[in-house]
Amino acid sequence: MMKVAFHTLGCKVNQYETQAIREDFLKNGFFEVEESEYADCYVINTCTVTHLADRKARQQIRKFLRINPEAVIVATGCYAQMSPDEISKIEGVSLIAGTNEKTKILSHVQKLLEEKEETPIHLHLPYEELKVYEETGRIVSMEDRTRAYIKIEEGCDRFCAYCIIPYARGRVRSRSSDAIVEEAKNLIDKGFKELVLTGINTALYGKEQDFKEKTTLLDLLKTISSLKGDFRIRLSSLEPNVVTKEDVTKLLTIPKVCNHLHFSLQSGSDKVLKEMNRNYTFSSYLNIIKSLPENAGITTDIIVGFPGETEEDFKDTLNAVKLIDFVKVHAFPYSERQGTKAAARQDQIGPGIKKERMEHLEKESSLSRNRFFMKNLNTVKTVLFEEKNEEGLYEGYSENYIRVKVKSGKDLKKDFYKVKLKEIEADYMTGELL
Repeated sequence: MMKVAFHTLGCKVNQYETQAIREDFLKNGFFEVEESEYADCYVINTCTVTHLADRKARQQIRKFLRINPEAVIVATGCYAQMSPDEISKIEGVSLIAGTNEKTKILSHVQKLLEEKEETPIHLHLPYEELKVYEETGRIVSMEDRTRAYIKIEEGCDRFCAYCIIPYARGRVRSRSSDAIVEEAKNLIDKGFKELVLTGINTALYGKEQDFKEKTTLLDLLKTISSLKGDFRIRLSSLEPNVVTKEDVTKLLTIPKVCNHLHFSLQSGSDKVLKEMNRNYTFSSYLNIIKSLPENAGITTDIIVGFPGETEEDFKDTLNAVKLIDFVKVHAFPYSERQGTKAAARQDQIGPGIKKERMEHLEKESSLSRNRFFMKNLNTVKTVLFEEKNEEGLYEGYSENYIRVKVKSGKDLKKDFYKVKLKEIEADYMTGELL
């Protein structure tokens, strides 16, 4: 029996797609081992959102080659799509598969295990041909036994000035609602308690002109919410340049949808937002936030040091974080991506300034999270517990994305419990089981 190992970099979509590839291999006689172990084949699903992600992919490939220099090494994902020549320079790589070629990986690996090619095989469609949703089959499991991702959409057509992903993933194309609902049913039947709907730009689901269905994201959520079973639905990122206040209000009032929204801000400066090609202002962003249900958890992304960002622009971002009680801020220093408009600018911000601004933002983000925790003190939340930590405490997340820890004499893993939130710690709250 051939051994295979997997490594995933990047977003929830990549995690979903790795699972689809994994299930394809396991159904066809492969045995999965840990990525640190000897295997006949290693598959790495890459990310290219930053230079660091590219470097991590190359490092991981070399790590696999040190474990077994004769292994079939497969690189797939966004970095493989955008920079196949860079990857092919690493001696020992066997197969490089772009973002729309993942269903072909298994058959090529089977052939390569019989007779390995001297030069890497390239499976790669140009950007112009990335226009058909690649159905990878219905996944039936996930590594995380409580939470499962369901991919509903591929591609993005917003072309933010800093982002290479539209070029790596292609045009917007939505997945069949029947396929999504069937996958959701299977995962609920398998005992998964939280379904996370994800995509490259989830809010664009059903919005492309040539989508054969008339299903909207709202329709899809209502259908999944009506399925039988004890589960909840969490939405991954929605973009303020796609959804309106009315959209968000409707989505978060569907019965099984979590009171949590990942809503990317990127900057608090209207000038920077315009130069990023984000197509909204901070006031319009704030208007949507103010319309959310009470104690809704808001997570966000913010880029620090976008080209031309002045001290005043950065102060606008800090002020935005002071105005909104975020449960979590994902802060990133701007990373140049060749081929994007922002990378061609001459007013790049130096690494020292980025580091200093990152430190200021992280401090303000901690205060923002603390304010949100304060608003939730002594409230009762539904927590899905995922694990028991080394301290003997059970950990999980509330519907509004607060990380919660409790003591209990019984096993709480993989189930919902009502918890009264009692104390605030650094990045989580402790509670009392009801």
